[in-house]
Amino acid sequence: MQSVGRRKFLPRDTEGPPSGSDLLPTGPPARHRGKGGDVFSAAVIVIQHEPGEGPGSLLPYLRDARIVRTFAADPLPQDCEALVVLGGGMGVYEQDRLPHLRDEIRLLRRCVERGRPVLGICLGSQLLAAALGAEVAKAEAKEIGFYRVRLTPQAREDALFATAPESFVAFHWHGDAFTLPRGAVPLASSTLTPLQAFRFGERAWGVQFHLETDEEVFSAMMAGEAELREAGVDPEHLRSQSVRELPRLRSIAQGVFARWAELL
Repeated sequence: MQSVGRRKFLPRDTEGPPSGSDLLPTGPPARHRGKGGDVFSAAVIVIQHEPGEGPGSLLPYLRDARIVRTFAADPLPQDCEALVVLGGGMGVYEQDRLPHLRDEIRLLRRCVERGRPVLGICLGSQLLAAALGAEVAKAEAKEIGFYRVRLTPQAREDALFATAPESFVAFHWHGDAFTLPRGAVPLASSTLTPLQAFRFGERAWGVQFHLETDEEVFSAMMAGEAELREAGVDPEHLRSQSVRELPRLRSIAQGVFARWAELL
């Protein structure tokens, strides 16, 4: 999860520029009555918190999906068949300012309880951790840039990460961290962040690093140059690194996302 200021958090009525996620339907979808409340008709609900920062390289694996844009005040469902929660420039601890975060935590908890496939990325992983009772707080230092991630021994048996390299360079942009939810399996770490990914049960994953980052998402995130400079990160150096690292990251992401999509 990002702390506020990574890039200026835009008002909920701001639609922002088009992105790859515009290939998916957005806004209030058709509903049908399901057990426990209304269920969106799409098979996968993707919660997007920032304009331009859609599902990136995850997009090709989202069959029958719909984007719910919290920045545009799209309503959240009470339940769904599968759930993806993306990153954003706000924190789990800002639920009073941004009540939709509380609703997202409630939806994540319900999806886990009902065995729905769940994938939380960055802020999404923080919200999932909170939904599972873990502590989420500001980290000692922000982790912004391309840094190496190392998989745990448990990841060798994980449905998503079993065939991924034991270590690889991923894109990071977060200022918060979380503890391991009780009963969850740690899957990855980095030098600055001891817990980079976890699995809860057999169908819910939280991934702190931005595995979904493609060139389009990267470009949208780089609008937050003020935070980069504040953190001592050279934006031009990041852009130079991205030319080499994003194609490598995409090849890893494709395998992970394809295996998650098999759960749908």
